[in-house]
Amino acid sequence: MAGVEPVPGRPAAVADCGDESVLVVADYHAGIEASLRRDGLEAPSRADERRDRLLSLVVETGAERVVFLGDLGHRIGEPRGAERDELETLVADLPVPVTLVRGNHDAGIADVVDIDVTPAAGTRLGSVGFCHGHTWPSRDVLEADVVCVGHEHPTVRLEDEVGGSRVERVWLRGPLEGAPFAEHDEATRDETARDDAVHDMAVSGELVVCPAFNDYSGGTWVNVEGQEFLAPFLPAACPDAQAYLLDGTRLGSYRGL
Repeated sequence: MAGVEPVPGRPAAVADCGDESVLVVADYHAGIEASLRRDGLEAPSRADERRDRLLSLVVETGAERVVFLGDLGHRIGEPRGAERDELETLVADLPVPVTLVRGNHDAGIADVVDIDVTPAAGTRLGSVGFCHGHTWPSRDVLEADVVCVGHEHPTVRLEDEVGGSRVERVWLRGPLEGAPFAEHDEATRDETARDDAVHDMAVSGELVVCPAFNDYSGGTWVNVEGQEFLAPFLPAACPDAQAYLLDGTRLGSYRGL
């Protein structure tokens, strides 16, 4: 990936943003265990394990910043209890600056920890754009060479010859198509502003849909009929996306799996 390289075997990537190297992590979902337990599931806390994995990645990759691609927390609203404790400890222990691209679960994060929080439409660092994916990216993000999104938690269901199956997290990567953004722009912009429409800009980069960092968070089975993408611009914005396992194995077009 030009400018964005997955860390082999890990649900994280390193982005070359020009002035700094950035560790990219999507859908951390701190405190998710409390929600799972309310649903009647047995879910022991993995907060310490999550934090240790992330801290190790910062050291291993030499990253100078961590960008969370949304849903750093899990509770919709101000984090409380164990989730708040996890977030405070995590941010205090991280040895580099942190940027959170606001996701649909991040409404109260800025009231709890002192980190940079971007608008939901995302941000751009050098030639790399970042957006959570639950809403439409900004024009600036879309003009980046590579656009990274989360939210989707992409997974594939793989079957063997005897009928067994397993679910694996994947990366999705492919050319970014401008048509769905132009259509959205036409549908939502005021008539007097259409001279500056999205279809007039160069949307020619790559889209990278990142797997969820959190092991508990489940995901969208992108190769199972009846499963729908969560992002409003997918799959139309990347119809030719290729799927890659965390270990780097290329599975081919997600549509053919």
